[in-house]
Amino acid sequence: MRRFLVFCVIVVMIPYVATLALSGTINGIQEKNFAENNLNSNRKIYLDRKNRSYVDVEEYLVGAVAKQMPADYELEALKAQAIIARTFVYRQMEGREEIPETELSLEYLEEEQMEKLWGKPRFLEYYQKVREAVEATKGKTILFEGDYIEPLFHRASAGKTRDGDKAHPYLLSVEAEEDVEAEGYLTVITWTVEQFIELIQKMPGGEHVNAEQIPDSIQLIARDKAGYVTEIQIGSHSFDGEEVRTCLGLPSAAYTLEGYEEGVRAVCRGQGHGYGMSQYGAHKKATQGMRAEEILTYYYQNIEIISEEQ
Repeated sequence: MRRFLVFCVIVVMIPYVATLALSGTINGIQEKNFAENNLNSNRKIYLDRKNRSYVDVEEYLVGAVAKQMPADYELEALKAQAIIARTFVYRQMEGREEIPETELSLEYLEEEQMEKLWGKPRFLEYYQKVREAVEATKGKTILFEGDYIEPLFHRASAGKTRDGDKAHPYLLSVEAEEDVEAEGYLTVITWTVEQFIELIQKMPGGEHVNAEQIPDSIQLIARDKAGYVTEIQIGSHSFDGEEVRTCLGLPSAAYTLEGYEEGVRAVCRGQGHGYGMSQYGAHKKATQGMRAEEILTYYYQNIEIISEEQ
């Protein structure tokens, strides 16, 4: 469970302001006219960080999916991501019809940020594609035994996804061989001994690690069956594999640490924590003809995908 807590990191959101006309106020708070578009769920997010307005959840999801997944991925992969994002929001809402954005931890882009990310020539094409993914899955969410799942996802696994803990029984390790083709799959980082020690000493217990112990004292203690480090010894102290990953700024916990040219080298495979859906894997499966629902049932076991369209 400890490692899962590391993954649920709160990311500060940027308010997503839809390009719709304003239609009055509620107690002095501006509200958007949701009737002018097809993304109307009757569930709203209160943008309490910026302009004190409301936006429909479905409209908000366009900005979330645009941030979370590359827009040049296959449409069915983007649809799967839209269902994931909606499930996350509904889970946070806990049955309410509206939620302040400060209660969400969801990465998100405004339209001008999308244009900057994709470039002006591709903006309209990609925006319409992401919007289509949200519209086509309107109201769809993922349940396990009647409750919304915690829909963990990552960019690319180390070759297999990881088993969840007792709180995430729908996360079972599955093969993801295609992830080795993902851009940035293999990362190599080197440090001098001094640089490495400076980073390690920032962790609890790391203050006792000294230069004389590096690299000889670095010893792998345990990996999970997907190849991710769960425990590693540095100096005389044992550290959580995910803690070391975060401390060293590694893209995943599927790494090795070794002495290299009088310093230390990390060789890392994959991007992200390795739990749940691999985004690159979803993209590749979509190129092979799999639909969004089939992709999701591959990465999340024994789930039910329902429609809550209103």
